[in-house]
Amino acid sequence: MTTLPSDDLDRIIEMAWEDRTPFEAIEFQFGLSEQHVIAVMRQHLKSSSFKLWRKRVSGRKTKHAATSRSERFRASCHK
Repeated sequence: MTTLPSDDLDRIIEMAWEDRTPFEAIEFQFGLSEQHVIAVMRQHLKSSSFKLWRKRVSGRKTKHAATSRSERFRASCHK
């Protein structure tokens, strides 16, 4: 994985913590798949914070656009 600018890294972590921001929105904006986001979180969070985050997002429907009813990050042609 390439080194991310500090501002981008902070925004990726912030978006990953947000309940209603799907992984697809992070991928669209930064080009990082869900697995890459998990790797970033694992690398940059304390172990206890990473475990808490993984527990929080595992199985959460709003973190995956295909299962989310949120229209927040969808283009008008995909609604």
